[in-house]
Amino acid sequence: MIVTFLTNLCFCRTGSYRMVSEEEQAMRSKLEHLTVKDHGPVFGPCHKLPGHTVQKAKDELNETDERRASSLKDLRAMMKERAAEGDDLAKLVVERFGDEPDSLLLRFLRARKFDVVRSHELMKGYVRFRKEYPELFENLTPEAVRSTIEVGYPVVLPSRDKYGRVVLLFNIENWDLEEITFDEVLRAYCVILEKLLENEETQINGFVLIENFKGFTMQHASGIKPAELKKMVDMLQDSFPARFKAVHVTHQPWYFTTTYNVVKPFMKSKLLERVFVHGDELENYVKEFNADILPADFDGKAPVSDCQAIANKIFGSEDTAL
Repeated sequence: MIVTFLTNLCFCRTGSYRMVSEEEQAMRSKLEHLTVKDHGPVFGPCHKLPGHTVQKAKDELNETDERRASSLKDLRAMMKERAAEGDDLAKLVVERFGDEPDSLLLRFLRARKFDVVRSHELMKGYVRFRKEYPELFENLTPEAVRSTIEVGYPVVLPSRDKYGRVVLLFNIENWDLEEITFDEVLRAYCVILEKLLENEETQINGFVLIENFKGFTMQHASGIKPAELKKMVDMLQDSFPARFKAVHVTHQPWYFTTTYNVVKPFMKSKLLERVFVHGDELENYVKEFNADILPADFDGKAPVSDCQAIANKIFGSEDTAL
């Protein structure tokens, strides 16, 4: 009896305890044994969040119905206050998001665990990124990047991983920097992130990137400029309302270290801790992912991705500027 009572208690952030329902306990148990089949589709809207994902949002992001409503109200108030104080980026935030629906602002709150101040800073980072790198967003329509995605830069797996994350793949082996520039790849990433973040499961569970560096040549290493690498890092941190949970690098040659050392100073400690460089020692990498969803060129059992079919799933017939 006493044991049952204790297992029904949950320690709260306020330092107190509260009773936990059997349904909540079941969802927490479910979170510990998820498979790729427990999640909704990657492409298109999320019609209903799985119960375990709702529980995850509550546990990891501090999201409840009450917190969501109050945080949205506070965020809108902060947007106006900071803009009125004369902050130029805050003014741009109001111009960009002032008339947008709550669903768009909710992305930023989820990305910063419903900390309103940090969510507003992320919104400023979003408009700052577009201000600093206008070349990435000029005439940025699905059709402008479709050809890049159709040849696999990057690939979006049609199945989530067991944690519910969207998996983005980049195979560097056949990448011709003259044919597809670094900026063209980043533009494709920007469009993909915007499209996939329309899905609430993705907002909560986030993304994981896998980069296969087999075939990374000296020409690649010398052809990628430090300024371009910084632009990539800026995209990954503090510029999108996206939870980037991990970056996995496989099959990198010895001189990859030189390129990585150029990138490191631009990376904050949180992102650095989420980068896993495996080389050809793939034991931990294989444990992290279900081989059945990974294509053969990423050491999995699935067929090589049909990139044209993926582009069709992402865009359909839409052609809307972002």
